[in-house]
Amino acid sequence: MTHTKRFPYLFIAPAVILFCIFTVYPIISSFILSFQEMEGGQYVFAGLENYKRLLNDSIFWTALKNTFLIFIIQVPIMIILAMVLASTLNSQLLKLKGFFRVSFFLPAVTSLVAYSILFKIMLQEEGLFNNLFMMVGMDPIPWLSDPFWAKASIIMAMTWRWTGYNMVIFLAALQNISEDLYEAASLDGAGKIRKFFYITVPQLKPVILFAAILSTIGTLQLFDEPYNLTEGGPADSTMTLGLYIYQSGFEYFEFGYASAIAYTVVIIVAILSFIQFKVAGDDK
Repeated sequence: MTHTKRFPYLFIAPAVILFCIFTVYPIISSFILSFQEMEGGQYVFAGLENYKRLLNDSIFWTALKNTFLIFIIQVPIMIILAMVLASTLNSQLLKLKGFFRVSFFLPAVTSLVAYSILFKIMLQEEGLFNNLFMMVGMDPIPWLSDPFWAKASIIMAMTWRWTGYNMVIFLAALQNISEDLYEAASLDGAGKIRKFFYITVPQLKPVILFAAILSTIGTLQLFDEPYNLTEGGPADSTMTLGLYIYQSGFEYFEFGYASAIAYTVVIIVAILSFIQFKVAGDDK
């Protein structure tokens, strides 16, 4: 191989080396670790014991149920809100578009920990939300101490954080839709609602699939919000798979078991992504 042909490989070598060290090696190492257990201060091969343990672990099933419940409720709400906001901010009649776009996107660039703590302060028994409710004669809501309202708090916080992010994705896609389609629909007497469902939504189908898959992955890895808002309580009602992986590995030091949970999440993500592709009718 001549020196000229070697140059491209030399340029990409640092990136490839770093990728292998910090991505490929941890993936392979954690996969091997998922088949090991700690005995006598060292890891030994345990076969499928960690995966078998999952089947009888009530906390794992609780975390799985909680994660799916949040996923089923939060993701559709967020996607719909993001689409509606994007369509509104794409309107030619709206003034101050730049201001509103930045305002809705700002939550996406805030620190996960900072915004979670902020929501925890506002949702306390004597926090901002309950004070506002009491000012109008309503009873305070046990946002963080009741199982139902604790889940609702996490869903509300996540929706505030990520709706603007998805809105920007949809907004970029909307600007690639030809105005001729809307003009033709107007000539046929279609109103705004019909245009939205018969032009906007079908044209955004690939982008909706993309946003849904990203949101699915993010929700199944959910950690910051339950950790900072409720710490998985009350009574494990907000325990998620991400939080349980953290507790198993860094609180109970069962890294083999934590790795098994993590790869179970990978399988679930792959299955859900496949289902979403099939439901969306993507044959590629």
